[in-house]
Amino acid sequence: MNRKNNSISLACALSALCLVSVAASAQMNNGIMSPPANMRPPRLENVGIEQHLDGQVPPDLTFRDETGKMVKLGDYFGRKPIILNLVYYNCTMLCGEALAGLSSAMRLIKFDVGNEFDVVTVSFDPRETPEMAAAKKKDYVGRYGRANAAAGWHFLTGRPESINALTKAVGFQYQFDEKTNQYAHATAIMVLTPQGRISRYFYGVDFPPKDLRMGLVEASQEKIGNAVDAVLLYCYHYNPETGKYGAMVANILRLAAAATVLLLGGLLCILWKLDRSVIRRPLPGGAKTM
Repeated sequence: MNRKNNSISLACALSALCLVSVAASAQMNNGIMSPPANMRPPRLENVGIEQHLDGQVPPDLTFRDETGKMVKLGDYFGRKPIILNLVYYNCTMLCGEALAGLSSAMRLIKFDVGNEFDVVTVSFDPRETPEMAAAKKKDYVGRYGRANAAAGWHFLTGRPESINALTKAVGFQYQFDEKTNQYAHATAIMVLTPQGRISRYFYGVDFPPKDLRMGLVEASQEKIGNAVDAVLLYCYHYNPETGKYGAMVANILRLAAAATVLLLGGLLCILWKLDRSVIRRPLPGGAKTM
């Protein structure tokens, strides 16, 4: 009996050892342990976007626009909502896709850049120049293709201290890779209120026009848009985790119930009026219907 128990114990020990070996080998790649799933790769430790909703973008930060003129961010505040996006003009990958996606999404909404809202595109590479900004502006304003867009879409460059203050204020985290001479960064656009406070973040390089429109309406405190936008904002709610608007089922049900009550009330009113008209209709000989 003891031999049998010893055999079982030995088998269990060997099985456990095999499981440990398999788990260890699964985490090994050419002799190097793979990092845990919640750890970022070495070149991406400081890359990401940390939401600072309702945070104030510093109005006194100075940059140069595409003409070389010195401007303050506050020069663009006070009139209308603003889309802010951070790129660098020499980027060979994500930045061009993000600008193209933004231009495409703006073409699919009825609001016009320069009329209902403005766009401020800022390079986070301090080596870049106003001439590079001017070239990008010509390209993407041309793609957008609407009148007055050049007056409302601004392309800026700046010094390291201004760039660092702006990226810190909006939670945009990036780092430079000396081996590739490129920046590692995430992509997003921020919708600001006319006063320069951060209202919404939309991630990626493809921005749903519906979300973009609702974000602009919300940031403007509903000073732009129409009654349909007001209904949509009642039925849809912004989710900071996804950076998108999702349906609010409870509000949709309330709206549907109110519409049903109105329809039933209207129907009863029509039936009551028809009944009254039948009662008052005169019969031959001067009598009235009962």
